Amino acid sequence: MKILIVEDEKELCKSMVAYLKTENYHCDVANSFKEAMEKTESFDYDCILLDISLPDGNGLQVLKELKANRRTDGVIIISALDAMSDRIAGLNLGADDYLAKPFHLPELAARIASVIRRRRFDGNSTITLNELNIDTNAKIVTANGKPVDLTRTEYDLLLYLVTNKNRVVSKNAIAERISGDEAEVFNNFDVIYAHMKNLKKKLSGAGSTDYIKAVYGMGYKFEI
Repeated sequence: MKILIVEDEKELCKSMVAYLKTENYHCDVANSFKEAMEKTESFDYDCILLDISLPDGNGLQVLKELKANRRTDGVIIISALDAMSDRIAGLNLGADDYLAKPFHLPELAARIASVIRRRRFDGNSTITLNELNIDTNAKIVTANGKPVDLTRTEYDLLLYLVTNKNRVVSKNAIAERISGDEAEVFNNFDVIYAHMKNLKKKLSGAGSTDYIKAVYGMGYKFEI
């Protein structure tokens, strides 16, 4: 799962990144309004952690732009401004949640997981597709009740494909999932091919149907 942290307090930002990585999230960072706009214009995120007070602008304007462009990224407002008016303004603009500073990192992770469940999985923490089962809380995948031992990257790719089931996901989009905002440095897609090959092999070895299809010249599709 891919997270954007929009936060100008750099020490807090570093703590958030370090903790969320232990929860298997890939984190991009923006320390200003300008950087936040550049990131959101270039990439899609499962959840955006958005500070209201930025040195060069207001985080609520980022939220306005997201909603104007009909984006589906989840948004959690994070701010030291715990005034009711700021909370109401953010929620009225379409934010999914509001968390006041200071906060505990486990609570932040729980809020993120809740937003992603509502946005991506209809509020469910478990995804069942025929013989395939994905527990998004425990991050465990089973096929026919048999555990599938996936790496973090393989798990993220499977979840991304399942989230977009029956749709073609481009190789560029997959590269973003693997490397975040460094996707443009990919000279070829051999890394993606290797990850997909291993993922398909492990699922097949556990008795799963081969749902992941390569679409020539375009990318991959989880077809079910």
